[in-house]
Amino acid sequence: MTTKLIHKIITFVLILALTIPSISHIERAFADTGDLKVTGTILHLREGPGLSYPIITTLEEGDALTSIGHEGDWIQVKAGNYEGWVASWLTASINEQQTIDKTVISQVDRLNIRTEPDLSSPVLGQLSTGNQAALITENGAWAKINWNGLVGWVSSDYVTINETTEKTTPDEVVEVSTTPTEPKGTTFTILVDTLNVRKKADLTSKKVGTVSNGQSFKVLAQEHNWVQIQYSDKKTGWVYSFYGTFSNTVKTPAKTSSSPASTSALESVTIIYNGTNLRTDASTTADVVERVDAGQTYPIVGAKDDFYEIQLADQTAFVANWVVSTSQNSTATMNTPKSEPRKKGTLNGLTIVVDAGHGGNDHGTTGQRGTDEKDITLKTASLLASKLSAAGANVVMTRESDEYVALRKRVSIAHQHEADAFISIHYDATDNSSISGFTSYYLNNNQKGLAEAIHNGLASKINLKDRGTQEGNYLVLRENRQKAVLLELGFLSNANEERIITTAKFREQATLGIYQGILDYFDANE
Repeated sequence: MTTKLIHKIITFVLILALTIPSISHIERAFADTGDLKVTGTILHLREGPGLSYPIITTLEEGDALTSIGHEGDWIQVKAGNYEGWVASWLTASINEQQTIDKTVISQVDRLNIRTEPDLSSPVLGQLSTGNQAALITENGAWAKINWNGLVGWVSSDYVTINETTEKTTPDEVVEVSTTPTEPKGTTFTILVDTLNVRKKADLTSKKVGTVSNGQSFKVLAQEHNWVQIQYSDKKTGWVYSFYGTFSNTVKTPAKTSSSPASTSALESVTIIYNGTNLRTDASTTADVVERVDAGQTYPIVGAKDDFYEIQLADQTAFVANWVVSTSQNSTATMNTPKSEPRKKGTLNGLTIVVDAGHGGNDHGTTGQRGTDEKDITLKTASLLASKLSAAGANVVMTRESDEYVALRKRVSIAHQHEADAFISIHYDATDNSSISGFTSYYLNNNQKGLAEAIHNGLASKINLKDRGTQEGNYLVLRENRQKAVLLELGFLSNANEERIITTAKFREQATLGIYQGILDYFDANE
């Protein structure tokens, strides 16, 4: 071999060495390649999408993953030479450049937290009015949250979401904590006949005891979908949160300032709507002191009419009671005295709120013959109230004159009186003047039975077209934790029907049908 040829070979090898990275560098590049990273201290790579599948290997915080599939809250990934499934809540996108710190505030009681963004998926737990949770992500009409370590989905229709956005580097992305939380004052109630208690938060962990339906336990800690409880003689263990429900009993320290007897059991209010007005007096026409967002909490120092007087930094202000939750909702109600126990065929002992739709500057719809809906809803509601009272019910009307009452205040009245039923009276309208008939609306499953019973009562007494019982996403139904029904008693936009439904005879028959339906419902559900 000539010297010239040797020089050529050496030159080629040097060029090759400079242009091709080392084997270790190739391996390192592969290890760093991926669209996800591990955010937990450790993360088990499993053979399938669930905690019950065997562990393939254990990954560490910061390890890169490549996603190749998805099923529920589990992601199928490649990690080096391994392929398997990991929990999505313990990973984050490597390319994330922005963290959005969002808080979800529940606007209603008993808001279900579900395993998936679907009404048919299992319920993990429930939020009460004013409860706050960390938002993880949004998907259409659903929000994924972390509430005291419980991760699940809630309907966006029933929450307020506050957000503050700040730019971050990929390594600064805020993630849900992977360590067990210690929620103070939270209890967990069992909803199945028998539930196993395990030594650790894992379905493969040793069974150390059992608990039964209806038992409630103080929550010591939560780790993802597991709850640590103290269940017997100071013994502790973990149960799966799918089979129970949470309730929050957090109490704020009592204030030293004096307050009226009606608010002595109340300690603080939490704002549940963004842009809530704090006013100088207990009136919606009073000057606005400040506008505040959902989630802010203030001490209660007094009460006046339908407003709480609250303490600000250097003064007091008033906030309407229908836009807040209180720290002790169970004692914040008006506790309307109940009459003697109910007997079949009577309404003794029941509280029924009758809601005359619209009022004041809200005329509702106006018929072809000039009828204002607000006028005949009040006439109908008053006649219904007299029938219910005669049967022994404690009747509360949301309005008794031509006045404007906010929708949320109407719902608040039902909550304050712990109503057994809320009946909202309306008359319908549409652009098509040929459409006619009556409709009964409900939204939640606990409202459906009452709506059907009232609708059947109406059908037996009035001669309008029967449009059936339907779901209706109305605020007085959606945000009402009492059994609530909204009735549309015919179309004012149909001139012929307007003549019928504006008569005293029609109102008499309609209210008789509603009364009969209410009576039938409670007789059948003693």
